[in-house]
Amino acid sequence: MYQLNPTRLTYCRTVIGAVLTAGLLLTTPAHGQQGTYNPAAPVAPSAAQMDEPLKLIAAAKKVYDGQVKDYSCLFIKKERINGRLQDDNVISMQVRKKPFSVYMLWFAPRESKGQEACYVEGKNGGQMRIHATGLRGAVGFVGIDPNDPRVQKNSRHSITEAGIGHLIELYGQRWQQEKEMGRTVVHIADYDYAKRKCVRVEMLHPYDNRYPFYRSVVYFDKVTTLPIRVENYDWPRQGGTPGGDLLESYSYVQMRLNIGLGDDVFNH
Repeated sequence: MYQLNPTRLTYCRTVIGAVLTAGLLLTTPAHGQQGTYNPAAPVAPSAAQMDEPLKLIAAAKKVYDGQVKDYSCLFIKKERINGRLQDDNVISMQVRKKPFSVYMLWFAPRESKGQEACYVEGKNGGQMRIHATGLRGAVGFVGIDPNDPRVQKNSRHSITEAGIGHLIELYGQRWQQEKEMGRTVVHIADYDYAKRKCVRVEMLHPYDNRYPFYRSVVYFDKVTTLPIRVENYDWPRQGGTPGGDLLESYSYVQMRLNIGLGDDVFNH
């Protein structure tokens, strides 16, 4: 049976304790929960409403492109897959920009504790390397296509899309398109998340298949300018959750920039 080594096991317990203390598990910050959000009065959609979000994402891109070489963080994801909202996945994540490299170690949920995944662009024939838990992990790391159906059963996105770099690029393009369509309603407010002062940007979309989500929320750290949390919601249904059901949320907390990640972190 796969066992975490003592150093990683101690680290795992320390991180989980910190997460529980900070109240980061099982949180879906919206409409004032876990923060100080006070939405503005409803306004009509217009292209001009996208100006401030585009400034924020441009500032994040400038910092990420020009100043960030690598980073580590506690990555917390919650996804709805096949109609079921999954448990929080709590993951130690390390990312290097060039070549794009990702290493993940799962702390939660219990059935995934100790699972590892690694991907390095241009290596291993394009495959990701995974180390399963339990008896399946006895063989060590094995290669698998990032888009293999077995991976997609447990995640809405590929490991090739992991990290804030992809997030910044995606939202930069998407928000420019939304500005051109001129149908998005935007609410911006100061917000506290994970003991960080943030700018919270909420976007509401009309019923239109050109928009992937009814409601999207992005939290920008005021100090680093980088996004540290994203939430995306489905269109509301009669008798359902006001504001729509959560489809996915991703948090990047305890972020440390430019720590000098070497090849050894990603060689698996």
